Amino acid sequence: MLGFLLRLLPFWVREPLLIAIGSVLGVRIMYLAVHDHDRVAAGLGVVFLVFTAIRVYVVVRALRARRNPSPATSADGAKADAAAQPQPQPQPQAQPQAGAGSRPGPGTPEKEPNVWGQAIAAVALFGALAAALWVGPRVMPSDDNTPQPASCSDGELEKLPKAYKEDTPQPVTGDELCKALNRPDLAELLGTPGETATTASGTSNTAPLTDGKVAQPEAEVRFDTYTVNVSATYNDLTTDQYVKLMKYGNEQDIKTLTVLGRPAVFASDHTMKLEINLGSGGSGGPVEQGPLARTLTVALDRKDQGGYFDVTVWSESGALPDDSVLLGIAEKVLPTIPERTAR
Repeated sequence: MLGFLLRLLPFWVREPLLIAIGSVLGVRIMYLAVHDHDRVAAGLGVVFLVFTAIRVYVVVRALRARRNPSPATSADGAKADAAAQPQPQPQPQAQPQAGAGSRPGPGTPEKEPNVWGQAIAAVALFGALAAALWVGPRVMPSDDNTPQPASCSDGELEKLPKAYKEDTPQPVTGDELCKALNRPDLAELLGTPGETATTASGTSNTAPLTDGKVAQPEAEVRFDTYTVNVSATYNDLTTDQYVKLMKYGNEQDIKTLTVLGRPAVFASDHTMKLEINLGSGGSGGPVEQGPLARTLTVALDRKDQGGYFDVTVWSESGALPDDSVLLGIAEKVLPTIPERTAR
């Protein structure tokens, strides 16, 4: 179809257009071939450049033919002049009949095409094609099926509990925690750089059994391998007191340390697994024990006046990363949380 359309174009439109397209494609393909060390692409680029050289040769010959008419044309002109001279004994000749099908005589000059007009038309046509190629990928739907990383939902419409408005300093919201956690390098920090976040969310909750008086926002980013959760609890519980509570609970592998100059503690515990049946009965299954999770708890401030961040990682398979992974996430994420949380 494209070849048929090109054959319909005048010579001085078609040839410059083919030269422009062939030179651009040839140079581009040769550049990619040299950059990627691809012999097949190099051969294809040579084909385009040879094709372009042939079209240039054809145009040059056509220009020379227009500037230097052939001798046969001059000879025909001389014969026409000699025939125009009166003869001593003219012979009667039949007069040509005028008709729609009469053709001009040898001496009738033919109207030459406007070379400049055709050149301008060629440039305009090439510009239109280039604009179509540039705009096309932006207008037409893309066939790229590469999954895009999940983004945090906009929390502007979320109605915050009173604890977020009355406490001083003002707690961060779940949306702010989500934006701090959903970093472009989070998968690399987890040791799975090839993965993309599938979901990212943040909620502005309050701690249970506090009658909505203690803010406890949290954010969660899920990958194929691991899930990362970061929460903040704005109570008066110090890290030392929290460690004592851990020892009475089911936490395992408790290890204290200092992170960003603040008291911190590592601990492990099982998550909870809750199945909800959306069938006719609408009843849910019993709460079961989920996979093991590893949590790094860091105090909100250096003086440990109360409150803490929890950085938790778990996987459906039950595999856990090294503690250094959680430490790296905490050192990257916590400093990006708004400083108004400091006490």
